[in-house]
Amino acid sequence: MTYQPKSDFLRIIIERGFLADCTDLQGLDERLLQGPVTCYIGYDATAQSLHVGHLLNVMLLRWWQKTGNRPITLMGGGTTKVGDPSFRSDERPLLGPEQIDANIAGMQKVFDRYLDYDTAGKTPAAQMMNNAEWLDGLNYLDFLRDIGRHFSVNRMLSFESVKSRLDREQSLSFLEFNYMILQAYDFLELNRRHGCLLQMGGSDQWGNIVNGIDLTRRVLETEIFGLTTPLLTTSDGRKMGKSQGGAVWLNADMLSPYEFWQFWRNTTDADVGRFLKLYTELPVAECDRLGALQGSEINEGKIILAREVTTLLHGADAAAAAEATAREVFEKGGTGDDLPTLTLSAGDIGDGISIVQLITRSGLAGSGKEAKRLISEGGARLNDAGLSDAGLMVTAADLAEPIKLSAGKKRHALVVLAD
Repeated sequence: MTYQPKSDFLRIIIERGFLADCTDLQGLDERLLQGPVTCYIGYDATAQSLHVGHLLNVMLLRWWQKTGNRPITLMGGGTTKVGDPSFRSDERPLLGPEQIDANIAGMQKVFDRYLDYDTAGKTPAAQMMNNAEWLDGLNYLDFLRDIGRHFSVNRMLSFESVKSRLDREQSLSFLEFNYMILQAYDFLELNRRHGCLLQMGGSDQWGNIVNGIDLTRRVLETEIFGLTTPLLTTSDGRKMGKSQGGAVWLNADMLSPYEFWQFWRNTTDADVGRFLKLYTELPVAECDRLGALQGSEINEGKIILAREVTTLLHGADAAAAAEATAREVFEKGGTGDDLPTLTLSAGDIGDGISIVQLITRSGLAGSGKEAKRLISEGGARLNDAGLSDAGLMVTAADLAEPIKLSAGKKRHALVVLAD
């Protein structure tokens, strides 16, 4: 990078590793130096909670506001009815209005933890908006005439998100093809209504962001910007935000603070420094120091990472409770009340349920094959005792008291029988 930004926001995010691409880095920097700027990131309401994969861009919005600018969280109440086809192999299931509204309410709980929506605050207040406000009432013929004429199908087909789908000879419906036009229109409307000058998002959204910039320039003759963050993978190649038990949700009613804390505590050694810069507000020098620790000392960095990230999302008390539970489980051999728990009924068990099923259903393994491998390699334990028989059957009588399953030294779950 030859140009060295002077604005607080760009200097911070570049130093911490947030920047993948920007349509005009110098132009955006110069505009930021003139005073507060409004930006947005869009979120389709496809689930009742955001997950860890969203957290990078939530932190980006937090830094945006902390450096004196106004963030907009744009909820896709309209676009969720269509579904983003980007880098998907199939069409998203269509959701009804009631489910979309419920999902938006669930997602707002996370934004409330990271952003300040208080108009009396020290920084420009964050705003949550819903693109259904302008998309639901569109007249189709007027929209085609006024907006559709600015889009080249040839160019839309060249975007990697579409091209990869077609190259695999997988269907792309006309409904989904409209998605990128609607998202581009969001940027136009936010600029027209609220003076929004920047859209940010993951690098998989680059094509959609550029579409919005081109459309706004053509219709309003306004100079606006786009900025993307890298698509994160862990050092061992896994997509960030996925665990062996599935998505790492951010709402406490979908994933306990303890499980969230434990996800970060299990970070691979090589990722500690990088994740501290991205997901906490610790000074960069401290992140580098912790990330450079070797051997067992790197565990200090992992515990601090888990503590800081959990504190931001769930609060200091929840983070301290999770850390105390982990210490009880790992150092004292206890069971811990906040461990992830699989609750079974007598009907679930019948005459017996296999230990492989229990390991899989408790989230300690992603499949039966993985559970069997865990057992055969000596990585599984039952009530802290080595487990070597993949054919073991567990009965209701065995569950008169909760049992503790372990995968390696760090991951544990309880199995209990419902009353």
